[in-house]
Amino acid sequence: MPTPVADADLQRVIDEIVDHGVRRVHVLAWRDFDDPDAGGSEHHADELMRRWAAAGLDITHRTSAAVGQPATARRNGYRVVRRGGRLSVYPRTVASELLGRMGPYDGLIEILNGVPWLSPVWCRRPHLTFLHHVHGPMWDQIMPPPLSSAGRALEARFAPRLYRRTMTLTPSDATREELLELGFERDRVVAVPNGVDARFTPGGARAAVPTVLAVGRMAPVKRFDLLIDSAVEARARLPELRLVIVGDGPERRALEAKIDSLGASGWISMPGHQSDDALVDRYRSAWIVASASLAEGWGLSMTEGAGCATPGVATDIRGHRSSVVNGVTGVLVPEAQLGRAIADVLVDDEWRGRLAAAAATRARALTWEATSLGIAEHFRDVVVAHRARRTHWPRR
Repeated sequence: MPTPVADADLQRVIDEIVDHGVRRVHVLAWRDFDDPDAGGSEHHADELMRRWAAAGLDITHRTSAAVGQPATARRNGYRVVRRGGRLSVYPRTVASELLGRMGPYDGLIEILNGVPWLSPVWCRRPHLTFLHHVHGPMWDQIMPPPLSSAGRALEARFAPRLYRRTMTLTPSDATREELLELGFERDRVVAVPNGVDARFTPGGARAAVPTVLAVGRMAPVKRFDLLIDSAVEARARLPELRLVIVGDGPERRALEAKIDSLGASGWISMPGHQSDDALVDRYRSAWIVASASLAEGWGLSMTEGAGCATPGVATDIRGHRSSVVNGVTGVLVPEAQLGRAIADVLVDDEWRGRLAAAAATRARALTWEATSLGIAEHFRDVVVAHRARRTHWPRR
């Protein structure tokens, strides 16, 4: 994908950031976009950094080591540094920043994914935090006890106190409300919606038979096993139903075993990762996009599908409530009703058509240019406020 040219509004904001002395920006995240396990958070970071780099910022992206990837690289106009494991990346990165091993920087973006980088403790330069979602019940899936309890306490008790004065951005109003419930300060948490890539547009022909598409990393939180059970339930009403699960991940073998045990390999397929063009074709041919996820910051597959005029049917969780307007661009239901909802939308052509049209209209208003600009504006405000504080510090 070519590096974009910054639009006029973003260029103006980035110029203001540079004029206030911030050109070199370090972006901390536990994974990067070329990591085999990359997902929506990494996609979001890449869309942001490529645009900021095109507008003139010198960006270094610090992440953990990735299988098959070099320790350092250039991608889409910015530098990537990969060192450390999934957990050791945190102390190693903090030590590197304190010792200047990655070079000087003028500002910092921390992408908080469960484990904090503790930037309010050690960073004395302008910085903000981007938090995609609250893990909550996910801790029990990704870590065994007592680590899961420790992670939950870290997120729900420690982080709100540590980050209460840090500007924190999140992709959805639903996640913002959840952060406020945890104790984050209202005027320091702002929602900046995710974008939808311009390639996701209506076109082509729908599949000849009812086809349900799911897209995402095959991880426990996505609950593809529940989606399979829901598809089995829906198929009792639509015998020609097909389910396509696009992606890969640690749950793949278990899902394959489940499909085999159900004797469903003839109508459930898992084609793995898809090229950009192939993924667009998948969205365009599907009748609906479905998700049984337990937790999401946004629900990227829902809005990518919407861009292709494919409505979503998903679990009624906070992240999905921002990416799907219930009853307008898709349907959100409790997990126990997912199978019935899938069938209801598939059998009603007129209703599905209305949902599809509304989904496409809404998706056109969600762009990565707007997302990058929104985050840049808040970062500029942080930079300006930081410089004002330094200007008014008493001289000794």
